[in-house]
Amino acid sequence: MFIEPRVGTSLAASRRGWIEVVCGSMFSGKTEELIRRLNRAKIARQQVEIFKPALDTRYHAEDVVSHNANSIRSTPVAVPQEMLLLAGGCDVVGVDEAQFFDESLVEVCTQLANRGKRVIVAGLDMDYMGKPFGPMPALMAVAEFVTKVHAVCVCCGEIASYSYRIAASEDKILLGETDSYEARCRPCFLEGMKEKAVEPISSAAKH
Repeated sequence: MFIEPRVGTSLAASRRGWIEVVCGSMFSGKTEELIRRLNRAKIARQQVEIFKPALDTRYHAEDVVSHNANSIRSTPVAVPQEMLLLAGGCDVVGVDEAQFFDESLVEVCTQLANRGKRVIVAGLDMDYMGKPFGPMPALMAVAEFVTKVHAVCVCCGEIASYSYRIAASEDKILLGETDSYEARCRPCFLEGMKEKAVEPISSAAKH
């Protein structure tokens, strides 16, 4: 069970930093949990900075927005190194959609934590193929706290941990919502991948 650190503690004064990772599939509430923790830090009068990948403009060009339409101001960055320059005076650093950053995010988060900052990272732990996604596995390894949240399988209603892609694309990164992805449990995800592998050629393609 995750025990959230005391938000009333002054990180700047104690110089004790750490990394928290919130991970899971699409529609599992990762961003919702990130926003909740950051808002609690704000209530505790801590200085907060939030970052997200510049490429993610699905809901808003700047704000971090959850599927439930909750939002919080953020700063879009192209590369993780920008966070080191922009987070100098804050106590808490939030990072959303971490899977879209490159592996250098791990070192950046480590440096921020070493400087006494609480770093909260949210992202997909697996891609649409069910494989570890980007820097997330390494972040989970170096983090003091890891929380895995779950969605509901659209096929059977069980706990879902996989992001099943329904859009016709094999790109590693495909921004999308319910028009492109479904949350599925392991059996339903495997069944869907099996069906894709044996999907017959359409009659149009035969001629």
